[in-house]
Amino acid sequence: MKYHLLYAVAFISLSCVEKTTNRETEPTTTKETTELSEAEKIANNNGIANWDKVTQLDFTFNVDRGGKNVAKRSWSWKPKTGDVTMINNTDTITYNRSLIDSTSLRADQGFVNDKFWLLAPYQLAWDEGLTIETTEGVTSPLSRKQSKKLTTVYSNDGGYTPGDAYDYFYGDDYMITEWVYRRGNNPEPSMITTFEDYKNIEGLNIATMHRNEKDDFKLYFTDITVIK
Repeated sequence: MKYHLLYAVAFISLSCVEKTTNRETEPTTTKETTELSEAEKIANNNGIANWDKVTQLDFTFNVDRGGKNVAKRSWSWKPKTGDVTMINNTDTITYNRSLIDSTSLRADQGFVNDKFWLLAPYQLAWDEGLTIETTEGVTSPLSRKQSKKLTTVYSNDGGYTPGDAYDYFYGDDYMITEWVYRRGNNPEPSMITTFEDYKNIEGLNIATMHRNEKDDFKLYFTDITVIK
């Protein structure tokens, strides 16, 4: 199902989404190999080894434009059972991710988007059906610093927004500092933001703030609680 999450300000989802339900394996850890891939190194350095202990993750997704809040949704997710509750200013919806129907579809579209922003380093290890390419010695688009770049391109089959591409910029510590979202693998950026204000919450390293170059757009997370 092709559905772009740049669909409406009233339910802002802002482009970055998890891909398809058949990719959502969400393993407890990355694969044990002698030589880890760059994607696995990023996931590991952000604490994915602690994910298998998580029974509940609560967080609030916020978007500010021009200094005004234009989107706010709170989530409570139990990854081991797939139960999700969304709370916004008009609705409270509870559903199970294995039983998506017409009443929960819109909420799930928001959930996969918001979770992708929150746990992007882990999605690099979890997601299937994508190609990955790494490049050394590139200049990051915002800070203009020497960085490594990891590019992911998702399959055109299935999902809410198939065929999208993401360029992750990171240093020798394997912490993401910026990313570029390219809708439909277009060579031109659809959105560029920072990854900053990292917080270690029960062993999970989470970037809680994303800004654009003009600083008139902010996507950030509050009220993050990890229950083990």
